[in-house]
Amino acid sequence: MAKLHFIYATMNAGKSTLLLQAAYNYQERGMRVAMLISDLDNRAGKGFIGSRIGLRAEADAFGPEADLFAAIKADHDSSPLSCVFVDEAQFLTTDQVWQLSRIVDDLDLPVMAYGLRTDFRGELFPGSRGLLAVADELTEARSICHCGRKATMVVRVGEDGKALKDGAQVMIGGNETYTALCRRHWQRAFSVDEIHTEN
Repeated sequence: MAKLHFIYATMNAGKSTLLLQAAYNYQERGMRVAMLISDLDNRAGKGFIGSRIGLRAEADAFGPEADLFAAIKADHDSSPLSCVFVDEAQFLTTDQVWQLSRIVDDLDLPVMAYGLRTDFRGELFPGSRGLLAVADELTEARSICHCGRKATMVVRVGEDGKALKDGAQVMIGGNETYTALCRRHWQRAFSVDEIHTEN
């Protein structure tokens, strides 16, 4: 039976690498997959999923107005799909999360959605909130803080190297913009404006 999976983690945990590896496993066995990525993230190029270790694959870019169920149904009807992969799932709208659930329930296709759970302020993204509520399976991909503990939070770093406490929820960036931290060091970064504090 198909399921809706949400694989979440902080920045730099290898989510896109995991997605590309899982998609390759299907394709290697002659199965067709659909790969989707939010059009907000064009770091690997518009319509591409890219990982920090250099893996890259073409994907369909979607915006907040896209009907993902209709798009996948049309694709599946033209040539059967075996799985749907979604990168940057935190940028899904609430409606799009429900559209993914319909892909699972009505088309009997597994959906693997990869994304961040929380933003730099420790607040849930809309897509993540929806996926945490309705996904059949939740999996945490782990990354580590500079102290060696599991990183569960992320801070946005200003040009001065200090943690930013305000700003838009969405700002695309990589290591130059964000640092993954354990909760303790995230709290310290916000209270003393230092990213790399003593353990």
